[in-house]
Amino acid sequence: MTNEFKIGLISDTHMPGALKMLWPGVFDFFADCDAILHAGDLHTLEVVDALSAVAPTYVALGNGDEGLVDPRLKEHWLLSFGETQVGMMHQCPSPERKSDAVIEKHILKQFKTLPDILVFGHTHFESITEKGSMVLINPGSPTLPHNQTLRPGTLGAITIKTDQTDFALYQIDDGKVVPHPSIPVLTRASTTAAISV
Repeated sequence: MTNEFKIGLISDTHMPGALKMLWPGVFDFFADCDAILHAGDLHTLEVVDALSAVAPTYVALGNGDEGLVDPRLKEHWLLSFGETQVGMMHQCPSPERKSDAVIEKHILKQFKTLPDILVFGHTHFESITEKGSMVLINPGSPTLPHNQTLRPGTLGAITIKTDQTDFALYQIDDGKVVPHPSIPVLTRASTTAAISV
């Protein structure tokens, strides 16, 4: 039984559009992941199939995913990595602009209790935010970062170890995935044992 998990994070791929396949380096980045969480706005299932060939992939349905039906897609997910609860939904009120109470109320519409970690998307802006006992992480968009033109964007990762959890964002740059230039890694204490859905 492993005591460490790497969870790859991606959102708002909006494919296929002008881009037929994700940028070089993305699949290599996810190659050592135990799971990939896609926080929605796929538009088609091709990207899920490609990611699923790398690691088990879970998708939170986005507002652009109407009509998509697949067991890997749900409105929201609650995944357990040992004792760490990871929730995922497409839309969440902006943690930079909304109070803890507003965010918690929104999350509790989907989950019975607050998860330890919430993964979300929709904004196309990457962020890591601590809100009380939770960490909220948005990997941004790899294809339309900051809702601008088609260009290499961002991804994220959560690494759960026996004694700590690391939250990190990454920039896709010239075929490689490199640490985010301005958002540092966040580390919090944690415990872990096994994965379940």
